Amino acid sequence: MRLTKVLFSIALVSIFAIGTAFKPAKKVAGDWFFLEDKKVGFGVDHDVIHFGNWKDDVRQIKLKITDGPLKMYDMKIHFDNGEVQDVSMRFRFTQGSESRVIDMNGGLRHLTKIEFWYETKGFARGRSRVAVWGRN
Repeated sequence: MRLTKVLFSIALVSIFAIGTAFKPAKKVAGDWFFLEDKKVGFGVDHDVIHFGNWKDDVRQIKLKITDGPLKMYDMKIHFDNGEVQDVSMRFRFTQGSESRVIDMNGGLRHLTKIEFWYETKGFARGRSRVAVWGRN
């Protein structure tokens, strides 16, 4: 009788452990997640980050700058309904720095692309990486 209870308890624990082990991890609302990035070249330039068939909507974004410093002048965020949000940056990012948190006009939005104007002129390597992170 006691052995039966022990075996039954072990079976229940095993079933629970197996059942929870294979559930996909859920993205917690409010956590930052990577969207897309772009290597940018030397000089004063304009680049676009396209999001393609990206499925997540965001309320906020921020930029992370790596691989070298970057002077950002302006940024335009394009949404799936054709609206555009203009974000004036006018900021010199050091390597490894982040932008301020940028709220999307209208709350939760689906991005199609981000255009940005920047300068890397005068920097030793002349290249930076701009990564876009989102939060919903």
